[in-house]
Order: sequence, then structure tokens, then C-alpha cells
Amino acid sequence: MTERRMRVLVGKPGLDGHDRGAKIIARAFRDAGFEVIYTGLHQTPEQIVSAAIQEDVDCVGLSILSGAHNTLLPRVCEVLREKQAEDIVVFGGGVIPDDDIPGLKAAGIKEIFTPGTSTEAIVAWVKENVIPRA
Repeated sequence: MTERRMRVLVGKPGLDGHDRGAKIIARAFRDAGFEVIYTGLHQTPEQIVSAAIQEDVDCVGLSILSGAHNTLLPRVCEVLREKQAEDIVVFGGGVIPDDDIPGLKAAGIKEIFTPGTSTEAIVAWVKENVIPRA
């Protein structure tokens, strides 16, 4: 029996219309052997969580540049808890001030990647910190 590939959902919450970074990280995950689900632009936290549950993902990577990270990223974790799916690991990346990172982690975001982080480092973090679901 072959081992199940890690499944990652890459989401773009809110009104942010720039998805180049999300597409780059999605490609990096694919090239590293992950199964990737990309939600596209302008997703609500509820839509992201619904897709994550339907697709049975191991983790959710959120890309955000709009400045709404303190509202949208914690809301994804909140909805996952409401749906009893808090075992899905959430991480984020984008233009996020260092001062905001502790609050995001306290809200349930496991890691935040800021500009300049290599795709290799992000993939390595996921491989080391996310246990594939059965």
C-alpha cells in the first residue's frame, strides 16, 4: 500500500487580489510531492474551512497581503474549531508586521512566514511540523 501524500490547501482570504506568492508556494508544495488544493482569490474564512474539510487536507496555508491578517487568519482557526476540525494545521505568510505575529500564534496560527522566506524553508517546516492525517 502506498503512503498517502500530504494534502495542503493554499488559501487567499479576504479582498487581497494579489496571488503570485500563493501560486509560487502552491507550485513548491506540488514539486515537493504534496497534493495541493488552491482556493483562488477572495475567499471567506468559512469558504476556506469548508474546502479544507471537504478535501480532507492536513494543513492550510494562508497568503495575505491586505493588512486584514489580524481578523481573517484567526477567524479561519475559529471556524475550524467550530467545525471540530482543529487538527488541521494552519500557517500563514505575507506582509505581516513582526509585532502582530505573537497574537496570530496565540489565535492558533502555527507559523507565520514573512517576505524573504524561501519556499524550501516553508516546505521543510510543513514536513517537520504537520503529521499527515490517516
